[in-house]
Amino acid sequence: MPSTNSPSIISISGVTKTYATGFKALKEINLDIERGEIFALLGPNGAGKTTLISIVCGIVNRSSGTVTVDGHDITRDYRAARSLIGLVPQELTIDAFESVWATVNYSRGLFGKAPNPGFVEKVLLDLSLWDKKDAKAITLSGGMKRRLMIAKALSHEPRVLFLDEPTAGVDVELRQDMWAMVRRLRDDGVTIILTTHYIEEAEAMADRVGVINKGEIILVEGKAELMHKLGRKRLLLELRTPLTVVPDAFSRYKLELSPDGAQLTYTYDNQSERPGVASLLRELEAAGIQFRDMDTQNSSLEEIFVNLLRQEP
Repeated sequence: MPSTNSPSIISISGVTKTYATGFKALKEINLDIERGEIFALLGPNGAGKTTLISIVCGIVNRSSGTVTVDGHDITRDYRAARSLIGLVPQELTIDAFESVWATVNYSRGLFGKAPNPGFVEKVLLDLSLWDKKDAKAITLSGGMKRRLMIAKALSHEPRVLFLDEPTAGVDVELRQDMWAMVRRLRDDGVTIILTTHYIEEAEAMADRVGVINKGEIILVEGKAELMHKLGRKRLLLELRTPLTVVPDAFSRYKLELSPDGAQLTYTYDNQSERPGVASLLRELEAAGIQFRDMDTQNSSLEEIFVNLLRQEP
């Protein structure tokens, strides 16, 4: 089947997964991943993130539903679909006694790709692995093994790259290298799907965010739109003279007073433009409550995520 002109490179429709024990790992998943985007799939442990990725990659069989990769059905046209995908799983799975160079070239050959030493060299250079090309995998540090897993996943020039918890337990330098590489891949048109517990990374990297919980997608949203719709703002007021309590006259603002009485915090929705802030400031002035400084903060994606899960039944 030829590629389609659809903006979606991955289309997941009605996918479920029920194990023999009766456990429903996925419940009616419908999700489209757009070409060239960085899509972050967020969710707590056991939410179904790895199961969903494993189904798309052909590692786990779905119970029902359909999945296509660039127009190729993952069952009827498995080889074509799988050849478009690179997967970096959570677990380190490499031949301990092969060299870095042999490992990456072998992985490329598994997908029927002709040898291309220049391409493999570029991948190893991009991942700071070139000086380790002759080293056996068993001698590498944990961070270097993670880099090798990524090199293997990129060896056959996939158009879709899955990164399943890619920075769990790795050092800061590797994390920064990895995100620089992800941006370069996206610039080259590769679609990136990542699962991560490091929500600040999703906030920094992703174009869109999906939240999965208990086997169900509870939200898919552009990151900026999500931050705007569900985010909250805080107005922080540093008081000239500490208060012991918030006066009753300000109860409708639900102000929080810091333990030392020196700061007032007013939290309000992002949906409206600074609702009530001007009137709050006027009322504080009229009441003789003076402040020496003020600041505003936006809620982080992590706070939004935690609140979403809290609302789930």
